[in-house]
Amino acid sequence: MLTCLLKNIEIYMCRLFFIAFISIILLQIISREIFEYSIIWSEELAVYLFVWFVFFGSSIAVTLNRHNRIDFQYKYFHVRLVFVLKVLSELTWLTFNIYFFYLCYDFVFNRMNLFWTSQTIGIPMKFVYVIMPLSFLLMTIRHAQMNFKAIFEASRS
Repeated sequence: MLTCLLKNIEIYMCRLFFIAFISIILLQIISREIFEYSIIWSEELAVYLFVWFVFFGSSIAVTLNRHNRIDFQYKYFHVRLVFVLKVLSELTWLTFNIYFFYLCYDFVFNRMNLFWTSQTIGIPMKFVYVIMPLSFLLMTIRHAQMNFKAIFEASRS
């Protein structure tokens, strides 16, 4: 059960954030149209939930190998060169994720003012921004997992 949870944590989190996002927006629409009352905090929270949904979704895209890539040029190259270029591409992406994890971690935990709070909800902005280092860490882990899996499968055949 724990293995299944760890393997699919991003999917579960995306579902939770998307359901919460849709529910809050629906509640706001009903509140405005039927009761002629606007829920002050709903739009801000909906934006935060949607951002978290997108960042966790990027990790899912890595797991499913569904990130956008430009690879039409590979059909013009020799097979060995294609292999080298793909390895360089994967290493570049991994380096990019690690670097952005470092930058986001440094910003959220070292440089961000402790007293910054959201305007209507009043929660510390660290809770909102923590998704940035978390998502880049998850993407890096999932990217490494997918590449190790591909290397292992290639070595077996």
